[in-house]
Amino acid sequence: MKKKILVANRGEIAIRLIRAIQELDCTAVAVYEKPDERSRHIRLADEAVLLGNGPRCDYLNIRKIIAAAKHTGADAIHPGYGFLAENPGFAKACEEEGIIFIGPSSKVIADLGNKVVARQIMADAGIPMVPGTKNLPHGEEGLQNAIEFGRKYGYPVMLKATSGGGGRGIRRIDTEDQLVNEIPVARAEAKAAFNDDSVYLEKVVLEPKHVEVQIIADKTGKTLHLGTRDCSIQRRNQKLIELAPSRVANPELLEEICQTAVKAAKAANYFNAGTVEFLIDKDLNYYFMEINTRIQVEHTVTEMVTGIDIVRNQIKLAFGYELSFGQEDVQIRGHAIEMRINAEDPKNNFMPEGGKKVSVYRSTGGFGVRLDGFVYQGYEIPEVYDSLLVKLTVHGFTWDETVGRVKRCLKNFAIVGPKTTIPFYLRIVDDPDFIKGDFNTSYLDTHPHLFHYEESIGEAGKLAKFIAEIHHRGENPFAS
Repeated sequence: MKKKILVANRGEIAIRLIRAIQELDCTAVAVYEKPDERSRHIRLADEAVLLGNGPRCDYLNIRKIIAAAKHTGADAIHPGYGFLAENPGFAKACEEEGIIFIGPSSKVIADLGNKVVARQIMADAGIPMVPGTKNLPHGEEGLQNAIEFGRKYGYPVMLKATSGGGGRGIRRIDTEDQLVNEIPVARAEAKAAFNDDSVYLEKVVLEPKHVEVQIIADKTGKTLHLGTRDCSIQRRNQKLIELAPSRVANPELLEEICQTAVKAAKAANYFNAGTVEFLIDKDLNYYFMEINTRIQVEHTVTEMVTGIDIVRNQIKLAFGYELSFGQEDVQIRGHAIEMRINAEDPKNNFMPEGGKKVSVYRSTGGFGVRLDGFVYQGYEIPEVYDSLLVKLTVHGFTWDETVGRVKRCLKNFAIVGPKTTIPFYLRIVDDPDFIKGDFNTSYLDTHPHLFHYEESIGEAGKLAKFIAEIHHRGENPFAS
């Protein structure tokens, strides 16, 4: 292709994108803020541009990123996930400057980013949805609409920011008094986070499974699905563990959901890669939740079970190539599990460990193992960015093989310095319900015993103990 592509992101996803770009014999341009000046994604890229001192504000500065693309002569921009990935203004700015945006059009992003508009598109297409309101009007009218909805459908209900995403701007409401008190607070938070104070209500589906479908479409309208993922294990409405395919023991239902996802994507005139998300209740009824108009963190599990490089296809589709495979070519082989290894303390409400240094980093590996990360020995965890260090994804022929492999990998991992989610995950992979695939979005709330674990476990525990003993003797274990 011989194109130049700017990566408007950081961390592990920036590295993932840079590798795909270079494999296509294209030039990868990285951007960064001052706190990221030692980040690995800069070293891997062919070129790098400093956006400013940051933190975070420069990664969100459309004008600066467009200027960096024009300065370096970039033909296209890949937004990754987070930051500006689902910002229709960013996609629109690329379109106006003649720069290819690797993703759907700005109109599609705007339509699907507005959850109320997205619900209307799906309703017109006959897609099953959770009962919900339109945008609540301001003032007394909106309050009365909300109260009437709560009385009609019963509590709990979910109060959501219309422009929300990534688990943000969502709060559960259990009583009418709480609803009255929370609406103005939710509006203020939505305004601060998304520059849009619109909110709406949805009926809560109690203890659902969170199942999503990876879709991909070219500009001719050819739209395919790449199977299901299960993202039910979450904290604060944000995913921790993902797997493919879903463990719902009803293949006919999963196939119907996949076909519904394709129908939803076509109804939205979707192009490029995206994810259609659903909730499945205890009675195996399923409901449309949203369409994410970007690459997902958990795309790795789909790549492992299908052998299809989603990012590579994203780039080629953006440059006008058609899909080179059909639905019959998409075969799900085995199982995959992804675990987000975060610098967080699960025992302290998953508090981030920003500011700490990784004194030892020893990664795992072996057959069927994939690592997507940017951490290294000596890396100081920024306090201003996401706490994700590395994604561990494993693949196995059977579910039991996959669980055994991820357990071995977790034990072999060694990250000393910050607390991480590794010992917590080791508790999960030993849990009978996880092993059976019997979990939903309330899994962590209904399994409090998972938080009772030893901090020092596996290779990390052995190394931490060794280092502590040497330091106690006044020695430097890293001296040459």
